[in-house]
Amino acid sequence: MITKQIEIEELVNSYPFSVKYLMEQGIRCIACGEPIWGTLEEAAKEKNFDDTEIQHFVDELNKMANEKNGEAKQQNATQIDIKPLEG
Repeated sequence: MITKQIEIEELVNSYPFSVKYLMEQGIRCIACGEPIWGTLEEAAKEKNFDDTEIQHFVDELNKMANEKNGEAKQQNATQIDIKPLEG
């Protein structure tokens, strides 16, 4: 689960989709090679986001993570293991 205390490095490594989302929100330019330090909350506060906006980011990121997790589970459930017939 993503919290406002998650380290940016952990967030990016565990949830790669978060890079695009954070960039769209104006939080760091992760893809440009800027160092990734601190927590999500610290990064957001550096950009003058308030606690309500930060909680919205956390909620949105968790929603996206759950959707991605659900898609992966569904994909795994629909895979069929086909084995050749012995004979």
